Amino acid sequence: MANDQLPKTLRFQGVANRIVRVLLRTPLIARGVGTRLITVYVVGRKSGKRYTVPVAYTAHEGALLIGTPFAWARNLRTGDTVDVRYKGRRRRATVEALTDEEGVMRGYGVIARDNHNFAGFNSIALDAGGNPAEADLRRAWEIGGRVIRLTLA
Repeated sequence: MANDQLPKTLRFQGVANRIVRVLLRTPLIARGVGTRLITVYVVGRKSGKRYTVPVAYTAHEGALLIGTPFAWARNLRTGDTVDVRYKGRRRRATVEALTDEEGVMRGYGVIARDNHNFAGFNSIALDAGGNPAEADLRRAWEIGGRVIRLTLA
């Protein structure tokens, strides 16, 4: 992967996102789908535009971790609160945004070990033991990856 290439997205990402958002709002279905996915409700800092983003998460040390290089995440800053739909219920969460090299590499490593689909979408190679390649974790940081740590209220 070239240093400036973003992680893969699905060909029909917009359609897939709409379907997942509906599933995450459906009580019985959300229990199953919600074991790996949440919806984050983000408001653009300058534009005021509202983003409703379904994303994969990893539960780790009492928080939910999200790893992404996409622009919507730049609207989340440490100390902010944000709404999320977690296991079918809309909840508030406190944000900790990790953008430093060590924090992003550590967070992406935790997520990649837990979710091999995340590793694949982000071109992070895993060894036979499921551990991510350090060079790929560093590349994720270099292209603007950040880890959002959400603590539910």
